[in-house]
Amino acid sequence: MQKFQVTIKFEMDDEFMTLVPPHRTYINHLINKGIIDYYVVSMETQRTWITFSANSKKEVEEYLLKSPLHKYWDYEIDELFVVDGNQYRLPGVQLN
Repeated sequence: MQKFQVTIKFEMDDEFMTLVPPHRTYINHLINKGIIDYYVVSMETQRTWITFSANSKKEVEEYLLKSPLHKYWDYEIDELFVVDGNQYRLPGVQLN
């Protein structure tokens, strides 16, 4: 399993906002299955970053195509070489 970073630019309209709830349901489903590690949205820049665990860029794109918001997106998919952070480390030892 490889890691991929998706960078999405989007523009909102009234229809976009009606599609947010089903989109969030879909994203939550992928998070719960361990397919999405991180999902981050900036309303200031109208960008989204998603870190996926998948076998290929094609598989990531298949997940993206299933989102109700897909038609609003301009995105790039990058395969990651190094992924590190607190989530990937063992908890610190605390002596009693």
